[in-house]
Amino acid sequence: MAKITLVDDDENIVTSVSLALESHGHAVKAYYDGAAGLAALENDPPDLAILDVKMPRMDGMEVLRRLRRTSDMPVIILTSKDEEIDEILGFNLGADDYMHKPFSQRLLIERVKAVLRRAGVEGEEPTAAAAAADGGSRAIKRGKLTLDPARHDCLWEGKPVKLTVTEFLLLQSLAQRPGFVKSRDNLMDAAYDDQVYVDDRTIDSHIKRMRKKFRDVDPEFDAIETLYGVGYRYRET
Repeated sequence: MAKITLVDDDENIVTSVSLALESHGHAVKAYYDGAAGLAALENDPPDLAILDVKMPRMDGMEVLRRLRRTSDMPVIILTSKDEEIDEILGFNLGADDYMHKPFSQRLLIERVKAVLRRAGVEGEEPTAAAAAADGGSRAIKRGKLTLDPARHDCLWEGKPVKLTVTEFLLLQSLAQRPGFVKSRDNLMDAAYDDQVYVDDRTIDSHIKRMRKKFRDVDPEFDAIETLYGVGYRYRET
């Protein structure tokens, strides 16, 4: 069904997760340290990467940081740490989902399914809510912004902006109705499946990272407005 690269130094987890994913038809490649995993992800990009945080040679956060310089592939972070700062850092770096160890194999499979669906792997649509909200796969042009959902292309003044799957869905939801305020709950519904719970800080982290990407292209970018205590809206420029 999908190509998945798993990077974790715990042999038991690698074995059990690989078997669970393969039992659902996915092709899995596993690596036991961050440096080897990053090289594999860059040389043979999969449909989805699953990264442990604490690993030898290079930790999962650094793998994600380097990966995001050139790739927007979906990434799920695994960690045994129970500190909020690690989860916030993961989302700030562009993770699409986050799971704490120990976790059930069934829950992991559902998270993988949800992320792949949002990414449009195997021709699946993102989410029912997102499809209804943004009109399917039609291209959207809003002033300087052009979004092409079918190709997952984002352009600002004709210049490409590389967005993760989650970032793209959030922006698509906002740009579909310029001037209208979207609450964080609205944006969660647009970008995540029902099985995935995220809090307000997760949406804020994605928006912050997305703004930075646009400002790298255009330092004057201000099309995504924050209405404190309410949500966000897209201002057509």
